[in-house]
Amino acid sequence: MKEHQGGFTLPGEAGYEQLTLEMARKWGADVIRDSDGTKLSPEIVEAGYRIYSTICIIREHNAFAEAHPECQQQTFLSSDPVTALSDTLEIRPLDGYFTEQFELNDSPEGLACWQVWDRTQDCLVEKDNWTYRDGVIRVTNAQPYHRYTASVLCWRIWEEINMYNHTTNHWTTEHLRQLDPRHPLAWAYLQDWLKKWCEDNPDTNVVRLTSLFYNFVWIFGSDARRRTRFVDWASYDFTVSPAALKAFEETYGYALTAEDFIHKGWLQATHRVPTENKRKYMDMIQHFVAEKAKVLVDIIHSYGKQAYVFYDDSWVGMEPYGPCFSKVGFDGLIKCVFSGFECRLCAGVDVPVHEIRFHPYLFPVGLGGLPTFSEGGHPEKDAMDYWLHVRRALVRQRVDRIGLGGYLHLTIGQDAFNDAIEEMAVSFRKLWNLHEEGAPAELPVTVGVLHSWGSLRSWTLSGHFHETDGNILIHLNEALSGLPVSVRFLSFEDVVNGALDGIDVLINAGREGDAWSGGSVWRKPELVTAVTKFVHEGGVFIGAGEPTAAEGGDTRLAMAHVLGVDLDRGEYACHNAWEFEEDADIPVHIVPEAVPVTRGIRLTAPETRVLLSENGVPKMTLHAFGKGKAVYLGGFVYSPGAARMLLELLTCLTGTDGTAAGCCESTDVECGWFPASRTLVVMNNAEHAVSTRVRTPEGEKTVDLEPLEMRFLSE
Repeated sequence: MKEHQGGFTLPGEAGYEQLTLEMARKWGADVIRDSDGTKLSPEIVEAGYRIYSTICIIREHNAFAEAHPECQQQTFLSSDPVTALSDTLEIRPLDGYFTEQFELNDSPEGLACWQVWDRTQDCLVEKDNWTYRDGVIRVTNAQPYHRYTASVLCWRIWEEINMYNHTTNHWTTEHLRQLDPRHPLAWAYLQDWLKKWCEDNPDTNVVRLTSLFYNFVWIFGSDARRRTRFVDWASYDFTVSPAALKAFEETYGYALTAEDFIHKGWLQATHRVPTENKRKYMDMIQHFVAEKAKVLVDIIHSYGKQAYVFYDDSWVGMEPYGPCFSKVGFDGLIKCVFSGFECRLCAGVDVPVHEIRFHPYLFPVGLGGLPTFSEGGHPEKDAMDYWLHVRRALVRQRVDRIGLGGYLHLTIGQDAFNDAIEEMAVSFRKLWNLHEEGAPAELPVTVGVLHSWGSLRSWTLSGHFHETDGNILIHLNEALSGLPVSVRFLSFEDVVNGALDGIDVLINAGREGDAWSGGSVWRKPELVTAVTKFVHEGGVFIGAGEPTAAEGGDTRLAMAHVLGVDLDRGEYACHNAWEFEEDADIPVHIVPEAVPVTRGIRLTAPETRVLLSENGVPKMTLHAFGKGKAVYLGGFVYSPGAARMLLELLTCLTGTDGTAAGCCESTDVECGWFPASRTLVVMNNAEHAVSTRVRTPEGEKTVDLEPLEMRFLSE
């Protein structure tokens, strides 16, 4: 790949042929694609570039959906609670929901799945005590002043990404619906449709599937003050249907009910510790999605085309680190990235081609309503903000392609943005070439990240960085994505089964009871024993937030004896706390703002060293345990300085010399050493010029960097 050509996918646009070809030359594109809402003209298609064509297999079939409404996708919804004031009450299940998105499935098959609950008493209301008519559920024999909810099955009548594009880009076109491939009529139709599409698009080289069948869960409300009622990029709620419930019963020998999905109104969000039923249901959906996806891929291959899949939007059931993904036969995976951890997620998937889609998208309005390509917007600044995250991950692991999406005409007059993308493309190609010559140097440190989902959620939680910003673990993942260490993602079952062999540092981070900290699993003696043994024999344990927290033990943090701290929820009210003084005598650049305080943390042992505290509460501690060590962090907020602090913790606690992978004196600068090409990549993360000394196995040098500069230095 030449520095100025290749590895770039450009969004083309009919009506802007000259612009398309000009930007293809400027950014060094070798592929042109259409985007959602755009088309490619013959002049673009015949210009000599490879062509990606975007299809979303389950939408844009409104005529079929209207003729066969039973083939549409569904979900369970829970009504808002209604308090009974007498022995009768009425529940309008869709009150508060966006009725352009949902419609009650009150067919006999749908009604059979509905439930009514007395939430005050936590019991199911017998069907003899409620009736339904004209959108209203009437409950009799109710308990006055108890709260009641109804769980109902609904048709999803507006595909969520199309809904987003309408509201964001002010589309006025028809609302698109989605089909469920589990319905035999829909599945037969979709296969025939794809065959005809391949025949009608002979110039397409790559069919870019906008994910597959089931969208991430995005539930809109009727009130603009809370337009999004619920969103979870890894939820399975939109996969449900009477047919799916029947398939589960046939597979496992017992039936699921609405409550298995509604879960007292919380839904089965990814940050909640998964139930056994949820794990089984997910496994069934993953096998179903893979089976159907392979049929589609085989059809695409039969027409001499490649099949790439976009790992966003309707990707549920298609986890690239799950047990079924590699069986589908995709030729490539495309991931939109806001962050380093998303880049690493893409780079590690078992597919021939890994492609990342840069941000910002070429949309008039960006995330959170920012006027990215509108008056007052600064898309070049947005692009640089994301690039600072992504480039450090690209140093650590190779991806094959980059690109953009959206409306190319929005780049007209945006010279600063266009130049910034050109510079990023050149840097990307330089990195690709370096990876081709040989991998970057890595320290002999393997970090295990421990949570409920293990490798299934490698390098992710349940969304992009901006949607999970308050989560401690996502910030740790972001820091790790650019560090010269090996990272593995482990489940609690993995640890019990011996997966700590080969791990040097184990990280557990989250809030009490969530899937990341682990919840009640920490009351299993075999898990606590395995981690205790790991540290006692020389391992390092880092806990952040409320790690290992669970009720029912003699300490709130199950690993308090190793960490040297515990979490006080009131149990210690009559127990005096250990007095302490800060002792930061450790070769680590501690960044106070990177470590928030968690209320209730207290020392459990006099030998626990407090490295950082706030208003008398320890927020960073170090405790020796046997041959190993444990560090407690009240939280973790990503920044380049925080990433450096984490790296220095890893090297300090494991006794590793960081020079082997290249290290910089300035905490504003990161680097990567490529020994095969004897090339040093140096990145200034500061908005001011920096001069720093850099050490590699081949010696030390001083490097002067401009603000935010990325420099390639060959020996």
